[in-house]
Amino acid sequence: MESLDYIRENRERILGELIEFASIPSVSTDPSYAEGMARGSAWVAERMRKAGLENVRINPTSGHSIVTSTWTGAAGAPTILIYGHYDVQPPDPLERWKSPPFKPEVRDGRLYGRGVSDDKGPMLIPLGVAEAYMATAGRLPVNVKFLIEGEEECGSAHLEEFVAGHAEELKADFVLSADGAMWRPDEPSITVASRGMATLEFSVFGALKDLHSGRHGGSAPNPLQAISRLAASLHDAEGRVAVKGFYDRVRPPSNKARAMIANLPFDERAYFESIGAEPGWGEAGYSLLERQWLRPTLELNGLWGGYQGPGTKTVIPGEAHAKISCRLVPDQEPEEIVALVATHLKRYCPPGLRLEVKTGHGSKAYAIPDEHPGLALAEEVLDEVYGQRALRVRMGATVPIGLIFRNAIAAETVFFSFSTADEDYHAPNEFFRLQRLDDGLKAWNRYWQLLGERGTKGLSAGRAS
Repeated sequence: MESLDYIRENRERILGELIEFASIPSVSTDPSYAEGMARGSAWVAERMRKAGLENVRINPTSGHSIVTSTWTGAAGAPTILIYGHYDVQPPDPLERWKSPPFKPEVRDGRLYGRGVSDDKGPMLIPLGVAEAYMATAGRLPVNVKFLIEGEEECGSAHLEEFVAGHAEELKADFVLSADGAMWRPDEPSITVASRGMATLEFSVFGALKDLHSGRHGGSAPNPLQAISRLAASLHDAEGRVAVKGFYDRVRPPSNKARAMIANLPFDERAYFESIGAEPGWGEAGYSLLERQWLRPTLELNGLWGGYQGPGTKTVIPGEAHAKISCRLVPDQEPEEIVALVATHLKRYCPPGLRLEVKTGHGSKAYAIPDEHPGLALAEEVLDEVYGQRALRVRMGATVPIGLIFRNAIAAETVFFSFSTADEDYHAPNEFFRLQRLDDGLKAWNRYWQLLGERGTKGLSAGRAS
């Protein structure tokens, strides 16, 4: 029996495993889910053992554990490091789910549940392929090392330290990532670049407690009014970030990059219809995709303070809060951007109030070299699986692993995920198309087969300089 036949015969079991895996509430950002995180790492380790992988370890960190394993019995064949994550986003708001987020449900060719698309479905695919090869051939066509982390959804805070500390054992020709979604469900694509990120939270404090708005209104400082003015000051009327120095390191997009984007099949009106919004927002002078892929941004992620319950409570709140995330392009430094935003907030904070700024996590932008052989092979496999040319696209979001692996083990990262950007990950009713599960199993199986047949020839060109 061939490995692909094994996969087809065991497809329903693999789907059942994904349902079981996605039933585990492995939310990394909320300490109340600590038990779910422990169960999640244990599940991954056991699934690695079942696949026939060796040296399976649950590696504790100061945060959540990283699960690793290896199989390196393919003498002379390339070695790839496979990345994924078992942690998921919080399920809130719960009332907007059509079925419970941690009771996955199949409806209309889709599996609904938190984490099924980001990243448990895509992450399970290479484990299923490893099992198929081991069960049918007793070996893999390539050498593999797995690294499945538990903190991707909260900034991969301990990944860089772990990779640097285990660089020799994680050394590989390149990284094949099960994370990093395709652009659209109707177009096979490969992500070749991602923006960086810098986050911060700021608070404005007035009186020591909430005050009666009748007795104290007009005299006591109002943190909600102040934070609203601060939030509005972050952009100008044309949609550009108004923070002094924010664009200083930003290079103008190249004509080549803009031409590549212009030639992509993309309907802006359909995009706005899909998100239920109207056009008219954003930095002037750039197309929608250029804003999402080539330009830096600053977004308010949360703004709150005072009474938010039903009815009226006439108070002047003692404090108000906001969260910000900035998406960065090459040459922008996360720490510098946070410092610039903090300076802006301090400059424009109204008198009579106290400002407090807390920095979050950050990561620089990443792009894989255009001629990387692992990228070319991914395109070849997708062309074969889908019968059409795969597009090279960029990611507006941030996946910090590219720079982490480049810096620590001199390996570039090929994104080979089979989730798609419309599958509502990070939102209620996240889903994973069952067809994408089938496509991914077929593609990863073929990728390993071709890589093993061709050996290490030409892979030296894919190493980071």
